[in-house]
Amino acid sequence: MFKVPTGVTLVVGLGISGRAICRHLERQRVPYMVADTRAAPPGMDDFHAAHPSVVIHCGQLTELDLAGVEEVVVSPGVDPQTPGLAELSGRVREATGEPMVVGEIALFVRSARAPIVAITGSNAKSTVTTLVGEMAIEAGRRVAVGGNLGTPALDLLADEPDADFYVLELSSFQLETTPRLGAETVAFLNLSEDHLDRHGNMAGYRAAKLGIFRGARHGVVNADDANTWPEARLPAQDRFTTRPPQAGEWGIGRHHGSDWLMHGESLLMPAAQVRLAGRHNQANALAALAMGHRLGLPLEAMCRVLRRFPGLPHRGELVAEAGGVRWINDSKGTNVGATLAAIAGLGPTLEGKLILLAGGVGKGADFTPLADPLGRFGREAILFGLDAERLERAIRGRLPVTVVEDLQAAMGRAAQIAEPGDCVLLSPACASLDQFANYQERGEVFRRWVHRQLTEGRS
Repeated sequence: MFKVPTGVTLVVGLGISGRAICRHLERQRVPYMVADTRAAPPGMDDFHAAHPSVVIHCGQLTELDLAGVEEVVVSPGVDPQTPGLAELSGRVREATGEPMVVGEIALFVRSARAPIVAITGSNAKSTVTTLVGEMAIEAGRRVAVGGNLGTPALDLLADEPDADFYVLELSSFQLETTPRLGAETVAFLNLSEDHLDRHGNMAGYRAAKLGIFRGARHGVVNADDANTWPEARLPAQDRFTTRPPQAGEWGIGRHHGSDWLMHGESLLMPAAQVRLAGRHNQANALAALAMGHRLGLPLEAMCRVLRRFPGLPHRGELVAEAGGVRWINDSKGTNVGATLAAIAGLGPTLEGKLILLAGGVGKGADFTPLADPLGRFGREAILFGLDAERLERAIRGRLPVTVVEDLQAAMGRAAQIAEPGDCVLLSPACASLDQFANYQERGEVFRRWVHRQLTEGRS
């Protein structure tokens, strides 16, 4: 049994966030040591070189005596109920009254000297986070963007000390270890089944997400998804919807025969001018507008961003359009909710039909919610990967289905059947690890194939 020295902070996890925690504690002159349950965490030599005096424990956390520890700071990938930590659950630090086990965002909140803007949701949080950041830059504000997206939050404090505000994408893993965020404005975009292996059930998952509202001065919620609503009324709150808005809501209404983004009765911009494709992305635009409005960003600056922003790589990214067919890379659609949003968002906007490329590691998810929208909007579903047959059973009878060996074969089949007005959508509803290193590699394979085929004139 190794006794953690009295008064020392224990950092658990040596991934990207864990290393950011270590850098932050050194800047704060807080004594710490590191633990990782893996026998040989990647990058150990580099870490030793950067932090030669730091003690590292590799192995089970139950091998540590934590009786004298000052605080435990866990990386997002570490479950606070891990054996060795679970017994600290419910304990608080006498000096601060905060839980003994916290995460990186709790440290961030203590040190941030500018307002926090935070976004969560099962899907689209990276898109909305980036939109809000781009809108702020367009308006001439100094902004630092990161968190679960890009730069770890704690590194932003050092990299952007003079930011007007910090825009953070936050996951359920980050929020469950944040006692009080205290943000100026937050958004909870949507909720669909994901990470149940960590949170146990949907109630646990939602409870973690609701942590974003603790101490918030303003919130943006989805009028069409009651799961995103806080359990207690916030000091100020906005709602967005893809329906015509009620008074004060941000929504989509008709004006002179075309759809417009609206705030109550006020016309903001034609929906067709939002470069991001699909109703779901118009909803994302409305959420970003609501947050920007709270921050005092000029409407015209925000609309300029919406007119030009093409989307993030692998997140509803328009890769090419040729022969009247659009090819969209939504490889980050790794769960049913993300794919459902993409189908429901794109389907009504198409002159033709949707050709869905899906499959991979389904993580035990229920695929049946995909059946109805595919029946309405789909020309064919082309399935590949480990759970292709399980996916096929869930949507059988609603549209034609072809099962192929891999993504290459799926793209070849899509090119054969696509007609002008159609959209070929890679939104797998599954993780990628059966055939790819990650969803980024899967998306890059799609992108390269499409560009090569269009360049050679074969699609």
